[in-house]
Amino acid sequence: MTDTLWDEFHRVVNMTSLELEEWLRTRSADEDAEQLPDQAGTPTGQEVLRVLRKRRTDLTEQDVLVMRKVVDRVRAERREDLEPTAGQAPWRHRLMSIGHDPLKPA
Repeated sequence: MTDTLWDEFHRVVNMTSLELEEWLRTRSADEDAEQLPDQAGTPTGQEVLRVLRKRRTDLTEQDVLVMRKVVDRVRAERREDLEPTAGQAPWRHRLMSIGHDPLKPA
């Protein structure tokens, strides 16, 4: 199951670790300050970032839970084919915070 989940996670998380890290930092910054990179963004976004930086053989049980949560969440908010879709900015930004850009090809 982990192999299938790994593949599906990497299909729905269509942002690279660098893109996600930059996005989380941008979302967390305000006009006065910027959070440290390892504290920027949502807890789930940080967990996704950690999974993206791992090899499949290094996954923990927590990583598997995060992967399942992200796959389920993206599927709930998107069609199965993950075709690029425009939507309202808050919807897109919410998905981008977990590594899925709806405007980027899957």
